[in-house]
Amino acid sequence: MAANYWDSTQAKYWTFTKAELVELRKQLVDSNQHLHNKYPLPDRRLLSIYIQQNLTKLARRMSLRQQALATAQVYIKRFYLRVEIRKTNPYLIMATAVYLGCKMEECPQHIRLMLGEAARQWPELGITETSKIGECEFALISTLSSRLILHHPYRTLTELAPLFGLSHEEQTLAHNIINDSYNADLPLLYPPHIIAITSIFLAVVLRPAGQPSGLQNFASSSSSSHPVSPLHSPGGQQPGGAPSGNPAMSANAAQNALLGGLSGLKQAGPKLGKLVDWLAESKVDMSSIVDATQEMVSLYEVWEQYNERACKDAITKFMQNK
Repeated sequence: MAANYWDSTQAKYWTFTKAELVELRKQLVDSNQHLHNKYPLPDRRLLSIYIQQNLTKLARRMSLRQQALATAQVYIKRFYLRVEIRKTNPYLIMATAVYLGCKMEECPQHIRLMLGEAARQWPELGITETSKIGECEFALISTLSSRLILHHPYRTLTELAPLFGLSHEEQTLAHNIINDSYNADLPLLYPPHIIAITSIFLAVVLRPAGQPSGLQNFASSSSSSHPVSPLHSPGGQQPGGAPSGNPAMSANAAQNALLGGLSGLKQAGPKLGKLVDWLAESKVDMSSIVDATQEMVSLYEVWEQYNERACKDAITKFMQNK
């Protein structure tokens, strides 16, 4: 395993520019235009939300580690950069990605248990033989060119939280924002530290010193204020947990944070001032922080249109006609 992100296959082969992502997806559309015309799908971010919610349900049934869940979601995003989703059984891909992700995150699950729980979770899975998951695992590994090691933003968040004096509420909010980032293209565009710092920036901006937490401030404008039910986190004690199925903040809250930018934040409180000073003195690419923040704002705007039934029905249509 690469000791750091910059030497990893993730940095060398699975981190793209926005233009490169557009081109990869255009090639996939061009070679499968008839399927795109016949089976229109919702925005890919809405599909990612649907996939994440389904992965979370399966993970809770099996008491899986949250990081294995994140790894599975990245595998799925990578796989569908190279394979047309309308040619696959997404439920089989989800089950297999979780099975493989658990192996890679050193919390392996028996293949029979995985099949049994996945079949109970998704009647649409349509398989009864464990060999099908084994075959799909081989295809997944091959499509990903056996480059499976992932570096996640959670570790950076844990390391930076004491430096900035984040409260438990702020760290929880930042953790939940990272969870949400897997529904956007951030894992394919930016190093883990950029995503972690973006989550801290949003969390701290939304919770100035002496005010209620961002989760409390903006729960009323989010689609739900239900607390996250944590899975087993990598270290067992990290704040936050598995994705709750609801965005960590509303689109308006994220947009306000972005429009506020860094100007004037030093006067908002010592914690914000420390963050701004640290960013100014560090070698962190600030343009990437701004771009990543904008990606999250865009995600939260799209999230307001999310409809689970619409995503499920769209997938069912192309699965029934394969």
